[in-house]
Amino acid sequence: MKKILYIAMDGVLADLPHAIENVDPAVRAEHAENPDEIPGIFERLEPMPGALDAFRKLSAAYHTYILSTAPWKNPGAWQHKLDWVQKHLGDVGYKRLIISPDHHLSKGDYLVDDQPRNALKHFEGTHIQLGSAEFPDWAAVLKKLLPAS
Repeated sequence: MKKILYIAMDGVLADLPHAIENVDPAVRAEHAENPDEIPGIFERLEPMPGALDAFRKLSAAYHTYILSTAPWKNPGAWQHKLDWVQKHLGDVGYKRLIISPDHHLSKGDYLVDDQPRNALKHFEGTHIQLGSAEFPDWAAVLKKLLPAS
């Protein structure tokens, strides 16, 4: 039976930090405390290096889902995240997007995220922190989750 794998969207599949860096400085300053509330920011996301290929490979071996949150004060973000998944992951991402502020509600074997969050202490599976010393990139994540490849 396939194991369940969750992959965070922002900073893991989609390059939110880079999109924020490319916003007009005045707009960025206006939203300094909550840059995810910048209007249209989620329309500007590019894939993280290696992320799309990794998602496709992992989806063949795991029941793979995309976990994301969407800011309440940026309602367009919900649609833009769905649009991003449809554009970049097509059929392999079909109906795999879960938008919830509480990642701990998702039960599974693994969660790939770019940073530890308070909610992760309640996630029952194994957390793989993309960008950490142990998992600096998608190649390291694939080596851990697909050791035979």
